[in-house]
Amino acid sequence: MSKKDKNQDIEESQTQDYINEIIEGSLVEELTVEEQLKEDLAKEKDKFMRLFAEFENYKKRTTKERIDLFKTANEEVIVSILPVLDDFERALLHIEDDKEAEELRKGVLLIYSKLIATLEYKGLAKIEVNPGDIFNADDHEAITQIPAPTDDLKGKIIDVVEKGYKLGEKVIRFPKVVIGQ
Repeated sequence: MSKKDKNQDIEESQTQDYINEIIEGSLVEELTVEEQLKEDLAKEKDKFMRLFAEFENYKKRTTKERIDLFKTANEEVIVSILPVLDDFERALLHIEDDKEAEELRKGVLLIYSKLIATLEYKGLAKIEVNPGDIFNADDHEAITQIPAPTDDLKGKIIDVVEKGYKLGEKVIRFPKVVIGQ
C-alpha cells in the first residue's frame, strides 16, 4: 500500500468519524429537544390543571356566597321590622287587659298573625328562651343581673326582656335576658 493510499484511508476514516460525531451529536440534540418538549408539555399540563382546579374552587365559592346572599338578602328589612313586631306583642298584652276593646283586640291579633306568618315564610324564627334556662353568653345577651330569688336560679335566666330571632341559621337579634346572681 502506498503512502497515498494510507493517507486516503486515514482521511476517509477521519471523515467517517467526523460524520459519525456529527450524526451522534445531532441525535443527542434531537433527543434533548424532544425531552425538552416533553418537559415543557408536562409543565404546561400541570399549569393547566392547577388553573382548572383554581377556577372550579372559584365557581364553588361564588355559588356558596350567592346562596348565602339570597338567604339573608332581606335581613336588613326584617331587622328593621322587629321593633314593630315587639310593639304588636306589647299592644296585644295591654289589649288583653281591656275587656271593652274586644273588636280592637281581634283586629290587632289578625294583623299580628299575618305579620308573623309573612316573616316566618321569609325565614324568620323565634329563639326559644324561658325563665329558668341556663344562661349562655354565646346565645343570650344579659342586660342586668339581679339577686336570684332562689339558689337554684343562680346563673340562670330570671326574665326575658326582649325575644331573639334567627334568619335561617344566622342570629339577627340575641334574646335580652335578666340573670340571677
